[in-house]
Amino acid sequence: MTGRSWLYVPGDRPAMLEKALSRGADAVIVDLEDAVPASARSAVRAEVARWLTRQDPEGRCAIWVRVNSGTPGLADARAVVTPALRGLVQAKCAGLDELRALHDVLTEREHETGIDVGRTQVSPLLEDAAAILAAPAIARAPRVTRLQVGEADLCADLGIEPGDDESELLPIRSRIVLASAAAGIAPPVGPVSTDYRDLDALRRSTERLRRLGYRSRACIHPDQLGVVHDVFTPSPEAVERAGRLVARFEAGLAAGQAVCVGEDGKMIDEAVVRNARRILAAGNVASGGSASR
Repeated sequence: MTGRSWLYVPGDRPAMLEKALSRGADAVIVDLEDAVPASARSAVRAEVARWLTRQDPEGRCAIWVRVNSGTPGLADARAVVTPALRGLVQAKCAGLDELRALHDVLTEREHETGIDVGRTQVSPLLEDAAAILAAPAIARAPRVTRLQVGEADLCADLGIEPGDDESELLPIRSRIVLASAAAGIAPPVGPVSTDYRDLDALRRSTERLRRLGYRSRACIHPDQLGVVHDVFTPSPEAVERAGRLVARFEAGLAAGQAVCVGEDGKMIDEAVVRNARRILAAGNVASGGSASR
């Protein structure tokens, strides 16, 4: 189950780490990459690993760690694999070879620590043209459960200058939704909005992402969480309607009917029910159910 919000927290800010899990996000991403000076990453990695050992593996807020690319990222992974870790965000994902190497390291560490092999998930962060073009293959790599796009780096790579409606990014965002659905993984996590003060712009942008098929978004500031939750949380009325629709469909199946008619007189088939089940799942997350699993 994918939560609605993913809150980035710098790995080198102990006070922020201690507060992060109570901010209301469905998941936090402890950052060992851009937020940490290169000269300090080794020490910060060790401190984050110690912090993770103090966390509840069954806590409601899922804990992810953004690791560096290449060899430093493998060292990050070795250090932070603990029962409380839900998964790794692979920064600047370079493709399948890197993901296979990460899978091998995670498998080794899970064996060593007694964690169920395969439990630690991976969310590749696609930040250049090559990664976007390779998205369908990356989505099928071992342990990958959802994709993300680092749009700031990607725009710099491609020379894109997004306007207010972000239409320049539409083909890329849609490609990532398609790659995720084709691979049978969770919908992608929406990109961060770096202007955390403009909540109206954040709402408009997040609503566009929702219409494209996104069901969550990364945030860089706790003030963004309320807007993101509001956009990705179905209303109680929508949840109730979805529940009645699924119940009606399942009753029809029990009676030998593959298709039935809803309360509004419209046909109900499996495609309609799939969307209703998504609404019920989102309502479950909003009411305190499992997130980002």
